Amino acid sequence: MDDDPERAWVAGLRRGDAWAFDAVYETYRARLYGYLARMTGRRDLAEDLLQEVFLRLARRGRELAADTRLAAWLYTVAHHLVVSHARSAKVGLALASELARAPEPRAAGPFEALAAGRAQLAIERAMTAMTPADREAIWLVAIERMSPQEAAAVLSVKPDAMRQRLARARAKIEAALDEPTPLMRSVR
Repeated sequence: MDDDPERAWVAGLRRGDAWAFDAVYETYRARLYGYLARMTGRRDLAEDLLQEVFLRLARRGRELAADTRLAAWLYTVAHHLVVSHARSAKVGLALASELARAPEPRAAGPFEALAAGRAQLAIERAMTAMTPADREAIWLVAIERMSPQEAAAVLSVKPDAMRQRLARARAKIEAALDEPTPLMRSVR
């Protein structure tokens, strides 16, 4: 078997091997769900769209090119499903407040926990305030570890547009992290 499991999975999908589909599903399921939940703001919708992504893989697996990059293919399908749903529902994409309230991470002491929790909350709030396009760009690059070029291909935008989206998103996150919290303002 090839050193690159993705090549083996693509070859298996092209042959219709169930083990290849199962391997891709296990590898990408949680990541795609996180992306879809973040983009739609709804867990139930994210589950439905996730099923549709994998149904499309099952239907079109035999048609994949031998050099297909599975992450890019799957995220492209997921992106198109999110856009399609937003159009048909005529609703804006927003983060659910439930997803914005992340539990505070465990830290060495109460001050570290407070600082880490506030930083996470600031980042979540900054992402919530972003346009869906900027939020999606930063998600694909920062969380999914795609290159800006791969993310641009997934979103069907030019690399310059992706760089602009990333710059806006990073600036909002940096600004949120630089803002003093109410507690810090009262200490000064």
